[in-house]
Amino acid sequence: MALIRHFVNGEETGEPARLGPVFDPATGIRQHDVALASAAETEAAIAAAKAALPGWRATSLTKRADVLFRLRHLLTERRAELAAIVTSEHGKVLSDAAGEIGRGLENVEFASGLIDKLKGEYSEQVSTGIDVHSVKQPVGVVACITPFNFPVMVPLWMVASAIACGNTVVLKPSEKDPSASVFLAKLFAEAGLPAGVLNVVHGDKEAVDTLLDSPDVSAVSFVGSTPIARSIYQRASANGKRVQALGGAKNHMVVLEDADIEAAADAAVSAAYGSAGERCMAVSVLVAVGEAGDKLVPAIQRRLGALAIGPGTDPASEMGPLITREHRDKVASYVAKAAAEGATVVVDGTAQQFDGDGFFVGVSLVDDVAPGMAVYDDEIFGPVLSVVRVDTFDEAVALINANPYGNGVALFTRDGGAARQFEFEIEVGMVGINVPIPVPVGAYSFGGWKNSLFGDSHIYGPESFHFYTRSKVVTTRWPDPVHSKIELAFPGNS
Repeated sequence: MALIRHFVNGEETGEPARLGPVFDPATGIRQHDVALASAAETEAAIAAAKAALPGWRATSLTKRADVLFRLRHLLTERRAELAAIVTSEHGKVLSDAAGEIGRGLENVEFASGLIDKLKGEYSEQVSTGIDVHSVKQPVGVVACITPFNFPVMVPLWMVASAIACGNTVVLKPSEKDPSASVFLAKLFAEAGLPAGVLNVVHGDKEAVDTLLDSPDVSAVSFVGSTPIARSIYQRASANGKRVQALGGAKNHMVVLEDADIEAAADAAVSAAYGSAGERCMAVSVLVAVGEAGDKLVPAIQRRLGALAIGPGTDPASEMGPLITREHRDKVASYVAKAAAEGATVVVDGTAQQFDGDGFFVGVSLVDDVAPGMAVYDDEIFGPVLSVVRVDTFDEAVALINANPYGNGVALFTRDGGAARQFEFEIEVGMVGINVPIPVPVGAYSFGGWKNSLFGDSHIYGPESFHFYTRSKVVTTRWPDPVHSKIELAFPGNS
């Protein structure tokens, strides 16, 4: 059975003492083993990144940009190959895998403009004979800890910006689908990135804790569930590190009575069940205002029977399996629990039968859901869409603002005034107006509010350049030695 190794200092390494399984979710077959890094192996990757830092930091901005331009070319050229790797270990359909590569490429393109993004400021003659300028310098060694659901996109969101700013990186991808990160590291190397600038270690809590505790790691970027994001933020920040930790979500989609019901139904199905619901931006709660639900729920139900669920490699498949057997069973448990708590299960996807031993589950639609039910309160991360009915626009806004998550939200309406008021009042980091999954384009930054983000900086785009750099302000004077004298008073501006 093939072993997926670490990638440290430009080469695959490791004769691991511990191994983890990597399954094909479509068949349930264990297809690879992955090395699980010990503390010592993780420290070796950190040491490689630290050793590479002075040289990479001193590399000109033009040469850094050249690497990213070449990376973009290689990613485009080998997109189909990389998408196949993602599908084989994650399970998502090939078109979805190719789509996530495209969204990752957006940040590579943005980061390629690093010369403009890393400009400082200059003020002449702020005082007599004194000038002041600022520069942006790298923070140092960065740990990037990424989730299973986007094994290409999220690493590119982090790594491209971090290395553009002159940092070196230790990437710890999910051990559930680790091959894509090694593939990316090799593409970076082929693009001209020096050995040690990007290192990949696979592992579990032992590797993560080593990264969080190492005095040689200056910053930590994380995407995952809220409990883990909170824990990582607390531990890493207590160790003096700069941290951005993106957590979970419970994304709502509000449909007003004036909305185009057929378009809203299409959007709800796409946003709730795409990638089997394993997206932090998936719509998991549909908020139907007034009588909108009476038309919307049947419209969604009609569409669900036609969805093609099957292996991601089958061009006919629209939705693939879940990542593990255990997660599939956990998702299914919420549907049974919802019925027990008084909700109406309109479509029970857990009853759908599939051939073979893959980690498949059908799509579920649950109506008459209310806060306090587990199906509403918890981040399920699967193909389950809950419907909450409210009487007014104000009730919909209050419901969402009371939720502990604040990642993404959408409003479907023809009323521009209502849309503007919604944008103004809603306490969520990313808002879509007639757009069900409002993931910003690469020139903006991605991130939520409340329990969806721990730390001050959002990921990729402009805020990533702020996160991965430190500002230094330099005040200069070139005085005539003839006029030099001792001055003990606090320096003034004159």
